[in-house]
Amino acid sequence: MERSSVVGATPEGARDSDSAARAVREMFTSIAPRYDLLNHVLSFNIDRLWWRRTARTFAHILEQSDCRVLDLCCGTGDMTFALGKQAGKSNPQLWGADFSRAMLQRARVKSLDRVSTNGESSAPRWIEADALRLPFPDRHFSLVTSAFGFRNLADYDAGLREIARVLRPGGECGILDFSEPKGVIGHLYRIYFKQVLPRVGTVLSGVRGPYAYLPNSVERFPAPQEMLARIRHAGFREASWTPYTFGIAGLYRGIK
Repeated sequence: MERSSVVGATPEGARDSDSAARAVREMFTSIAPRYDLLNHVLSFNIDRLWWRRTARTFAHILEQSDCRVLDLCCGTGDMTFALGKQAGKSNPQLWGADFSRAMLQRARVKSLDRVSTNGESSAPRWIEADALRLPFPDRHFSLVTSAFGFRNLADYDAGLREIARVLRPGGECGILDFSEPKGVIGHLYRIYFKQVLPRVGTVLSGVRGPYAYLPNSVERFPAPQEMLARIRHAGFREASWTPYTFGIAGLYRGIK
């Protein structure tokens, strides 16, 4: 399947990839203080199930004590923590990367709380980084994940190429993101996602832009078959998509 002309995220007012990236960073910085609350409320806590299911999918990698794992566009770290919990005592090197400093600050605070209250043996390493220009050497990681962040990249194909670059041969990527379900579920979903969610998100966060942008970003994101074509074109084999919760979200996988 041919890839469409869609390059990446295009927030309102963005003129090119650089201005798109700046706009996305500013949006997520503005909602960082209430980001976790809004995620859980607006998803009815289903997001927690999605993170855990994704982490279980990669248990065969996480149980390897010598593996290195990167959670890309990690936000406040919930996917990162799910990976760490799944890994358990194997204790792999686990990195969380995001280009919003405000998000990473909250991830670090949550990480310290988890170590002190849950007795976790170690915390992930956090790094402020652009997903299109990662500060890691080639073939460095066994697994790269991204949960609900890849959709916001200014260039999807460049993001996939960068993931492929930092993965070892045989390493895997997992991209968890929203989709648009079909049928009756899809109709109800679009009503909620386009009419209800932006209003509730704006009221709870006190910021309008991000929750008006969210449904537009999902609508613009490549459909599963097109996304799989992009993944294969970036150098991955055995590309697959597994729908979650009637196709509201789904996990893309690929092996380098």
